[in-house]
Amino acid sequence: MRRLYQYLTVLTAAVALSACDDYLDVLPDNRTSLDSDGNITELLTSAYPQGSYFMVSELYSDNTDHCIGSQSYTAFNNSGTTLHQEASTWKDITDKNQDSPYQIWESCYKSIAAANNVLNAIAERGNPASLNPQRGEALLCRAYCHFVLGNIFCLPYSSKTCNQAMGVTYMKTTESTVSPVYSRGTMAELYANIAADIETGLPLIDDNLYSVPKYHFNKKAAQAFAARFYLYYMQDDKSNLDKCIDYASRALTTVPADMMRDWEALGKLSAGSAQYNAFIDASNKANLLIISASSYWTWVYGPTAVGKGYCHNTKISDTETINSTGFWGSKDNVYMKPTQISGSPRITHYKMGQYVEYTDIVNGKGYPRMIVPAFTTDALILDRAEAYALKGDYANAYADLTTWMNAFTKNKGTVTAASLSSVYGSSKAYYTPTAPTVKKRLDPDFTVTAGEQENLIHAVLHARRVVTLHEGLRWQDIKRYGIEIYRRDVDGILGDGNISVYDTMKKDDPRRAIQLPQYVISAGITANPR
Repeated sequence: MRRLYQYLTVLTAAVALSACDDYLDVLPDNRTSLDSDGNITELLTSAYPQGSYFMVSELYSDNTDHCIGSQSYTAFNNSGTTLHQEASTWKDITDKNQDSPYQIWESCYKSIAAANNVLNAIAERGNPASLNPQRGEALLCRAYCHFVLGNIFCLPYSSKTCNQAMGVTYMKTTESTVSPVYSRGTMAELYANIAADIETGLPLIDDNLYSVPKYHFNKKAAQAFAARFYLYYMQDDKSNLDKCIDYASRALTTVPADMMRDWEALGKLSAGSAQYNAFIDASNKANLLIISASSYWTWVYGPTAVGKGYCHNTKISDTETINSTGFWGSKDNVYMKPTQISGSPRITHYKMGQYVEYTDIVNGKGYPRMIVPAFTTDALILDRAEAYALKGDYANAYADLTTWMNAFTKNKGTVTAASLSSVYGSSKAYYTPTAPTVKKRLDPDFTVTAGEQENLIHAVLHARRVVTLHEGLRWQDIKRYGIEIYRRDVDGILGDGNISVYDTMKKDDPRRAIQLPQYVISAGITANPR
């Protein structure tokens, strides 16, 4: 784990993104020397984003309610925690702290600049085969950072709107001009560029480059990223689903059950540091890529006094997420139990903990950091199950859901059409904000057929929402499947009381594309409509 704290300062002006009119510029006299293979390899450490999208995505999603009925919650909501309040109420975020859209934007483009510097240095050497692994990693990092930016600041990819919908600037070079003008391009262009970088870079990845490959884009991590990307890259003919399945199958191997996390062992550990240290362990076969980010998120979702007002509460937990009944049965079947934070409505799953990167150990000064598995087999098996379900290959979709269920829960049975119908079928009511259930209406830009296919998709979305709780992926599922969500006041000190709705986010709500930082807009980049 020590290597995660060996940060390299990227001495390029692409790192200094503070000026309004040169947020992607690079000054030619302020660069790290890339005159050796070692320097090139080390610079790749800075090609991974140091910001996290987890907090913003979770607070924007339906994993958050507004809990009222306690004076302490009222005090918190008026205490000046701007990011938390703005994200939870779907406002354009002005806060610039570690977890804000401002920092997501900055950290991703800084990392893209580092990746481009590596690619430039390798190209200047004539792209020698000896540097193929570094080139492949740089391309994967560049693709991943743009993927994150697109997921946060754009509407979801749709083959129906991709040629008109705005993307984000795809940076393939490091700028050396003053005040360059950038175009956001379209979602079609963004996804085509990501695909090109993945397809070029992935074959070049070599796990032997590092002593601990899981801190970098190793083969399985790259395959997991490719699988998720092609799942999101939905075409009318669903051709990209084959690529999702192919890449996922390579990472999961021919015996996916052997690649699953040992949730039973994890559930036997004490809640808190024991569990989250085990969850992020690089030796765990389920963890494919581990990254570090500057973030307060673990304080907000974890066992602190922060975040009582807007949070994942008892009402959501009992009716929709970790304590709800799914195709695996009741909450009693789940190995790793959630925790009710004392004196709070918050229900948390101890998967990530807070660490400190010390700048002054003697005086205890430093920066909060969160270490997370960016790609896991927990999610990857569900990505493949979703692809199978959308292709109509139901037998393989049931098989993947069975593998996931057998690992995550005590239920060692087999997932069938009948078992899914009993939870998500026509006899089960769709969710309403005042009568919540695990089954929400789907309205994607692609076809989901009522009956068996829809039941399978509900099962995948439910399982992913549970297993990736606090990790931000639910927000992407809401966007991709056009799920209408609500902002609710939930009365009761534990967030389990009466419900009233005060805002609705429909499928076509422009707020689903989070607004760009104000300084970027001031520099001339087109803002998201409002």
